[in-house]
Amino acid sequence: MNLTWGGVDCLELAENFGTPLYVYDTGIIKSRCREIRESFIDRWPNTRARYASKAFLTRSMARLIEREGLGLDVVSLGELHTALSANFPPERIEMNGNAKSHEEIALAVNSGVGRIIIDHPDELRTINHYAQKAGRVQKVLLRVAPGVDAHTHSSIATGQTGSKFGFPAEGPMLLDAIREGESLPNVDVRGLHFHVGSQIFDPSDHVTGLQKTIDLMRDLKHETGFITHELNLGGGFGAVINPAMKPVALADFTDPMMQTLHAKCAEYGLEIPRAIIEPGRWVVSEAGITLYTVENIKELPGVTYIAVNGGMADNPRYALYQAEYHAVKVTDPDAPAYDRDGGTHVSVVGKCCESGDILIEDAKIAYLEAGDVIALYNTGAYTFSMSSRYNRLLRPAVVFVEDGKANVVIERETLEDMLRGDLL
Repeated sequence: MNLTWGGVDCLELAENFGTPLYVYDTGIIKSRCREIRESFIDRWPNTRARYASKAFLTRSMARLIEREGLGLDVVSLGELHTALSANFPPERIEMNGNAKSHEEIALAVNSGVGRIIIDHPDELRTINHYAQKAGRVQKVLLRVAPGVDAHTHSSIATGQTGSKFGFPAEGPMLLDAIREGESLPNVDVRGLHFHVGSQIFDPSDHVTGLQKTIDLMRDLKHETGFITHELNLGGGFGAVINPAMKPVALADFTDPMMQTLHAKCAEYGLEIPRAIIEPGRWVVSEAGITLYTVENIKELPGVTYIAVNGGMADNPRYALYQAEYHAVKVTDPDAPAYDRDGGTHVSVVGKCCESGDILIEDAKIAYLEAGDVIALYNTGAYTFSMSSRYNRLLRPAVVFVEDGKANVVIERETLEDMLRGDLL
């Protein structure tokens, strides 16, 4: 029996829409959004959730998130424009990022985004300038690096001392930014933001980051009288690599954080700020698969390479930080892994001219032949959004599936698309 996703036969998807193909079960995305509402927003008072759109964003995805009642976290002009073009309510958008341009800040202010997350003191003056011209007061949060070395790959850790993100928790930079922000008439500094990293399975990292930030809240109040009305706790909750694994429950992270927030604020005599989370990968990663066609199989002494018609151009995550994946044969997803010569390693590799173009190293997968279609699980996050035209490969289509129906939300690129803007 063929693999189905969202009630749709994956072989038919490959035949109808081609490969490589990104496929998203929107039913899974909706269930994750429902879990956010039930386990966090409805459970804890004065809370909000923002989907971190860098994980995966199209206009249809923005519309889905809006209908599910969440907000959006965006980090670039393109992400903000995509959200606005889908008529996403700007007051439910927060603008993040560590190197915002004047153009990005101007669009954020003029469109009326709810919050801008400050990463550098210069942004305060730029925001004040555009807010004055627009005749409005822009609410902002200050991002801090709490000094937590999260248990994850170094490339996706963000809260450690010396991070490129945010203001160091120690030293005068944050204090100076608060004082400057409070002196600017068109800026309203509402609170703080922190994020310890991505793809984290141990909630203690988040709790440690929160404890350090609450200590900072106490110190800021004592030193300057600054009150943290809002606190963004970030995201980074882990996503499993195989559907056979038990998904990470959101409450495993948010309950310890909220319990800590309430207890520590009571201990320090602080008002409990509005708490915001911004999960991204956790919402979409397990909802997505990528379909590939096997082009050839090369058997060498000690290693067999299964070469597919995509690779690091549509999924660079293994090349960047050795992301782990699990794949199955679409026409026999339950077939046992084939042991080619009692110890031969099998790797699924791409077609790019790079030795590092690997999708799965030492793969456990059924026997395959050229022309077979395989599905990589857990590719809903940071694949489409990180895709490139390396080797002039065309970006795949994106299909949403649910209840046996399939809809194209991003068309497959054509050769004409590739040459658009390429002038002689």
